[in-house]
Amino acid sequence: MKIVITRRIPQAGMDILIEAVGKDSLVHHDSDLPLTREALLAMLPGAKAVLSTLSEKMDGEAMDAAGGGLQVIANMAVGYDNIDCKAAAARNIVATNTPGVLTEATADLAWALILGAARRTGESERFLRAGNWKGWAPLQYLGASIHGKTLGIYGMGRIGCAVARRACGFEMPVLYCDAQHADLETEKALNARWVDKDTLVRESDILTLHCPLTDETRHAFTLAEFKKMKKEAVIVNTSRGPVIKEEDLHQALRDGLIFAAGLDVYELEPTIYKPILELENVLMLPHLGSATVETRATMARMAAENIVAVLNGRQAPNPIQ
Repeated sequence: MKIVITRRIPQAGMDILIEAVGKDSLVHHDSDLPLTREALLAMLPGAKAVLSTLSEKMDGEAMDAAGGGLQVIANMAVGYDNIDCKAAAARNIVATNTPGVLTEATADLAWALILGAARRTGESERFLRAGNWKGWAPLQYLGASIHGKTLGIYGMGRIGCAVARRACGFEMPVLYCDAQHADLETEKALNARWVDKDTLVRESDILTLHCPLTDETRHAFTLAEFKKMKKEAVIVNTSRGPVIKEEDLHQALRDGLIFAAGLDVYELEPTIYKPILELENVLMLPHLGSATVETRATMARMAAENIVAVLNGRQAPNPIQ
């Protein structure tokens, strides 16, 4: 009963797997660094289950490398663009994720980026730490106000709604664009109104992205969108990096087409588009959306529980639909 674990995970998940199959059945890449493709493929032969993270590409080649006995791929993430779900279905492999658990943590972080990018906290902290601050000044590091401004949300799922709930405290009207309309009760509670993408881009003061990565959302925000945005606008991305074309974002920030950006995800992560690193008006974090002790422990438990259920012939609690 070989179970492959592709990254160091919280002990809560390990304990569940050890209790279920024993420590000797676990093949564990006990590191915070991602596996190379070659190392991943080398780990997989004979695996009955794989506990993966968003960094591992679980495609048909990886599934075939495991052999015919692979039963379940449990992604320790909500997003699953790293898994070829069609390939899994064709091989009768159950694919699962960890929905719901990271909603509030990611919404909190989105607001950290909104406030930090708008109020220029990153660049002003660097200024202070460098020993350059000589005291208060009337025009020093003037940022953008948040209270009462229009919040735009691209993707009104669980996380998008959680971000909108927090906007109520800032008395912000909310515009959102999603393939599905929220019900009228939800819209009223969140002071939210559905608009098309063009209206969202043009009218938002703060635009925050919470969509899954699909063929339709890949490079949904390019120079064409940035040119339509307000020059005082701030864009924040905690969804998936490729939703934004980073080369175009760099141009927009450099040329003053928009005021600032806050990023937690990147187009080719962990590689960062180098010219963006040279800009002061972008606040950047290393993919910390779900990074709280409680959230990551729960994610690890959920992934492990999905594996145990499938290996015991039961329905996975969180199959990818």
